Amino acid sequence: MRDMAATSEAESGTPAPAPAPALVHFALAVGGFAIGTTEFATMSLLPCFSRDLRIDAPTAGHVISAYALGVVVGAPLFAVIGANLARRSLLIGLMAIFALANALSALAPSYGWMLLFRFLSGLPHGAYFGIASLVAASLVPTEQRTAAVGRVMLGLTVATIVGVPLANLLGQAIGWRWGFWGFGLVAILASLTAVLVALFAPRDKPQGGGGALRELSALRRSQVWLTLAIGAIGFGGMFAVYTYLTSTLLSVTHAGAAVTPFVLMAFGVGMTAGNLIVPRFADRALMPSAGIMLAWSAVMLALYPFAAHTVATIILDMLAIGFGVALATILQTRLMDVAGEAQGLAAALNHSAFNTANALGPWLGGMAIAAGYGFASTGFVGAGLALAGLVVWALAWAAARH
Repeated sequence: MRDMAATSEAESGTPAPAPAPALVHFALAVGGFAIGTTEFATMSLLPCFSRDLRIDAPTAGHVISAYALGVVVGAPLFAVIGANLARRSLLIGLMAIFALANALSALAPSYGWMLLFRFLSGLPHGAYFGIASLVAASLVPTEQRTAAVGRVMLGLTVATIVGVPLANLLGQAIGWRWGFWGFGLVAILASLTAVLVALFAPRDKPQGGGGALRELSALRRSQVWLTLAIGAIGFGGMFAVYTYLTSTLLSVTHAGAAVTPFVLMAFGVGMTAGNLIVPRFADRALMPSAGIMLAWSAVMLALYPFAAHTVATIILDMLAIGFGVALATILQTRLMDVAGEAQGLAAALNHSAFNTANALGPWLGGMAIAAGYGFASTGFVGAGLALAGLVVWALAWAAARH
């Protein structure tokens, strides 16, 4: 991108103003806040809309999986289609699609329509975060890439502290549909993101050199697949627990509905702390940091069934589980290292992988619940997935070192 800016200067003879990284990172983080609010709010509102749509909790979990499937499909689709577009223009378009699809989700008249609209809502998610991470990293020195990606992801983590608890409170007080739409959160934030990106993001040109074929070359690299598998499997543990967290609080912890937002906030505080602290070390030792985060998550998820019985312990455990979400930022940077010229597709596929986990975790957790093991059993399911991700990480690191 810097090369393109230099070319533009040379052709025009006028120095192009360099975008301030902090402003660009803030603009991109606002989009992350909007996406994070609706993605995680849906999970926290699961008991509310399951009652309204007359479905049980495991079936309602399929709504989460539908969104995740949309991300899995949309991330590579938009990355390949947008390979010949300027990244700035692509980001603006993705935010427009995101706003419309989430507005439709709030108006869903039945379970079937809800599944469809959540699928459509997920389509722009992966491509947005993937392209936004590339733009953010392009503005800083190489040794600060993970920290730059972490700043973009801060929008999502702050959403779990502010946006998700607020949506949950609204859902409990005046109906789940208001958690998506009533106070205009999605539409306003998505529109604001589009404006901020238009104002502050680098005015890049479409990348030449093969477009879609260049991006598809990422699929020939084994390290790309192994890195994606780490996220797709290892991250499933967190989603297995978080999807049924509200139900666990009501049925296992026997906490009042007023407690739920505070537990959600604790998770968000953990996520935010992880994204502020972990990237500082990950930029020096990327793969070891990923392994540590997977091991951390496995332990904290295994503690969840025991912590779920009191409010104080479940708050502490959810804070610790949230800290492990910093794995997302680490793997995003890892893909930049192993993707070669196919940066756009690889970056977007990272979020396909995480949302494969978002489909896998709730599905396996729902199976454990349906089998009669109870809502707290999702912690053991999650720990197993984190350990499986750790095995894939070991294979990836061994292959890279070899």
